[in-house]
Amino acid sequence: MRTLLSPRWIGLHLLLALVVVVCSAGTYWQSLRSVEPDREVITNPAEDLADATPLDDLIDPGAYMHPDLYANTAVEATGHYDTDAQLLVPRFSDGVRGYDVVLPLVTGDGTAVTVNRGWTEDGSDVPDAPGGRVTITGWILPPDAATDGVVPVDTPDGQVERIATSVLVNEWDYRLYEGYVALPEDDPATASLRPVPPPEPPTEITVNWRSLGYAVQWAMFGVSAIAFWVVRVRRDVKEARSQRERASETEGGAGQTVGAGS
Repeated sequence: MRTLLSPRWIGLHLLLALVVVVCSAGTYWQSLRSVEPDREVITNPAEDLADATPLDDLIDPGAYMHPDLYANTAVEATGHYDTDAQLLVPRFSDGVRGYDVVLPLVTGDGTAVTVNRGWTEDGSDVPDAPGGRVTITGWILPPDAATDGVVPVDTPDGQVERIATSVLVNEWDYRLYEGYVALPEDDPATASLRPVPPPEPPTEITVNWRSLGYAVQWAMFGVSAIAFWVVRVRRDVKEARSQRERASETEGGAGQTVGAGS
């Protein structure tokens, strides 16, 4: 062990520690980069609304909306609100029971899209939606799923249990687009209501193979440095042991020779 504490070996130990730290940091950093969303995936809600897609270019009334393809997409639609068809949807927000306010935006002859104006704690004092022809921009969201597959049947008048096309077609005499549009906070229809928060950026992971390759290279370099250190340690320890054994044999032989000469 005395060999491994020589100045040369202390320098090698410190160099190994430095290499391991650097390689570990490089592996960790490149591993994180390899599974980060692409810059094209990270979006800004305000910019999304500025580049909103016309709703008719995305889906057709009555057609199935694949949530993985269209959910959270910024859309634009023009029509007029059917304020007489406004409904409340019981929902908790931050632990407080309240209501989402939904109504149809009539976009054409017998067609409409469901609009979520926002949330209110008191469903008895909801201001009217803007009248006349309006153009809205918001995020298209998939229909709410039934909780545990149970659909309540005792919903009070003026309310529905969830925002779902399959439920709303029984309340409104329109051919509906799948899903619903959540309005941003600056839309006039959200006045005095708490708007639905903008959707989070997509969470799908896209593997960056170049960064993953760099991570593997950093890891291999670190492992190689450790393997080199182990080989050197074993070799030097073995050489030091052999030298001691030879020295012992030499001293023993010299002692025998001196004894014989006496």
